Amino acid sequence: MSTPEQQPPAGGAGPAPDQPQADPAPADEARREGTDDESEERDQPQDAWAARRDLVDHSPRSMSFGAQARFGGGTVGGDQNNVTGNQVSGDVIMGSKTEVYQFSIPGFSAPSSASGEVPGATLERLAERFVADEEVVAALLDRLRRDRVLILSGARFTGRRTAALMLLHRLGVSSVRTLDRDTGPSALAERVAATETDEDPSRGYVLCDLATRRDRPLREPHLLAARDRLGEHGYLIITVDPTAVLEDVPFTVAWRPPAAADVLAAHLSTRTDAETAAKLLELPDVTEFLGRSHQLREVAAFAQQLARYAAGEAGADTVAQFSLVSLESQVQEWFEEDEASIHLRDKAFLVALAAFDGGPYALTAEVSDLLYRLLQETWNRSLVPEVPVFGTHIGKRLQLARAEKFEEDEHTEWGPVPQRKARFLDERVSLVLLREVWLGHPSARPALIAWLRRLADDGRPLVRTRAASTVAVLARTDLPSAMALVIEPWGTSKRFRHRLVAVNALTLAHLIGTPYVPRILDGWCEGDDPRLCWVAVRAYGLIGPERPEQALAALRKAVRRLYEADPDDLDGEMAGELAEAVELLLLSPAGDRVLAELREHLDDDRAVHDLALGGFVNACHRTQDGERYGNPLVLDWYARTAHEDGEPAHTIPALWRAALADPRSTRHALDVLRDWVLIADRATATEWALAALLPRLVTTPAEHDRLSHLLRTMPGEDGKPPPDVAARLLAVLPPR
Repeated sequence: MSTPEQQPPAGGAGPAPDQPQADPAPADEARREGTDDESEERDQPQDAWAARRDLVDHSPRSMSFGAQARFGGGTVGGDQNNVTGNQVSGDVIMGSKTEVYQFSIPGFSAPSSASGEVPGATLERLAERFVADEEVVAALLDRLRRDRVLILSGARFTGRRTAALMLLHRLGVSSVRTLDRDTGPSALAERVAATETDEDPSRGYVLCDLATRRDRPLREPHLLAARDRLGEHGYLIITVDPTAVLEDVPFTVAWRPPAAADVLAAHLSTRTDAETAAKLLELPDVTEFLGRSHQLREVAAFAQQLARYAAGEAGADTVAQFSLVSLESQVQEWFEEDEASIHLRDKAFLVALAAFDGGPYALTAEVSDLLYRLLQETWNRSLVPEVPVFGTHIGKRLQLARAEKFEEDEHTEWGPVPQRKARFLDERVSLVLLREVWLGHPSARPALIAWLRRLADDGRPLVRTRAASTVAVLARTDLPSAMALVIEPWGTSKRFRHRLVAVNALTLAHLIGTPYVPRILDGWCEGDDPRLCWVAVRAYGLIGPERPEQALAALRKAVRRLYEADPDDLDGEMAGELAEAVELLLLSPAGDRVLAELREHLDDDRAVHDLALGGFVNACHRTQDGERYGNPLVLDWYARTAHEDGEPAHTIPALWRAALADPRSTRHALDVLRDWVLIADRATATEWALAALLPRLVTTPAEHDRLSHLLRTMPGEDGKPPPDVAARLLAVLPPR
């Protein structure tokens, strides 16, 4: 039996022979074969309105899709409609990098991997730029004089190495030596004693990023042995990650980095005069940079770039782009590190966090382990993929990812549910990271594609939406490959769930500026593949508000083709999808233009007539927040425009009269009116709006009789007599 993943893409070029394929593992395929029939029986198209709500609720923060979205450079709820919601456009983030900055400030950034004495000039230069709380430094110095051994625990690139060097420098030792980072805990005593000389009695040692494991922890005896070998005038400072394995170590102090603004000011003061430094610190690009949670090594490099700008050696664009370029360099560093530095499982977590940025941490960790297994299969198919059940602490993972955890409600079908979530400190990371993995590491594509296909099969709307948003980024990065390898196979799948993910992927891709999406939809809507046509129709309802006339023209063309193929299929699946697309367009920010189009083309032909009335009555059924007794959206629309005698105040009653008079839509329209009356029985505002509308629906005796019969005979809730409001509304009808 063929699965959706095995079907060739239609409507475009399939993958070339040398392109990566992503077939499921045999064991996974066998499990899928046994469940396909059952899952397909349960697979039904999700209501378009509910699907749109899921897309809005679960899209990442880097894609500001919302109820007020106007695609194509407008506003989204008052914010700039760009990739991040700030002043950085999608083209800037998704474009290619043109310059790379190396963060290798001597004595400041990454620790040395070999032993050796630190030159005195380097220590003096660091002392000029060193920034820290003096009370904290004084306390550390007192402790170092007393214990002669100190463990500084803190995250990487927070200035802990510089702090270690400066503490020894302030103690006035005659020499400072760095130890090889590969030095094991048991070899500490041997290493600090190896360089002891009578001519150099006052000496200090720094060991950065001590590597520890569960089977090789740092213990108190290791430090006591090293202290004995140091003598009375020797000092040792070791820097470790917060998650280092320590056993009964009494010399540990948590290192808190200084503020980035203070570090930048200190570095500028050594490179420029005070007046120039003050002006540089007031630049908007500097303010934006300092608000981005950059590492101190990046702050130091930024100071160097600002000094070049002040001296006329660099342009303003290099200052403006520095924050993004430094972020790109960090992402490259993550994926270029060898396995000894960043494990494959951690790299999988970085990719998962990019896809699920701002989502529940437990879910992100779950899907990252799935990706890790698939990456292992790519690495060596002869091995059985293994995932450690325990071991990786949330703090360590988030520290590596430059991310944070937070508490926030998550939207669910039952209502908001509190969740512990995780997100990058810089919201741009997810887009930059996904681009880097897709373009910079093509060998990861088979695993990534298989992972996305598994996510699209998940029963949770959040997971499916994030699969779509991830593919949207890939499409913005490399449209041909994303279409052929992921989106088209989804679009031609037999399962509605897969096709809906294709809809969302194209919608979000269009939102972040991917070219040619409308052209793709036009081609699919006019093509011969009914599944791709289904995808296009759904997508028109989402991206159509930016071009409503063109979207409605495409929908009219599609409905005419449908009726020509089978004139009796008036209530079929595709006819319903077309009506739901019109419904979404009507309730979008382009509603006035859509309403005018519907009335103008209402009598073109039978197919278009049914499409317009079906979409209109569907829209009338929708209420505020989807509540059963919420304010009807179309009725509110009418009430807002009636006092101004605007065009909707005339068109809405006209479409209502047409819907009530047409035998194909009468029953549905009367059901909606009955619901409005029940809502009016609970809400005075709805009663007043309905009382204003009903007289506009009566222009003939037949129309009067139809509404009068409804109000006189409609049952109340649970079979009760008609509600009292029905009699009051009956009184507002004009005489027969």
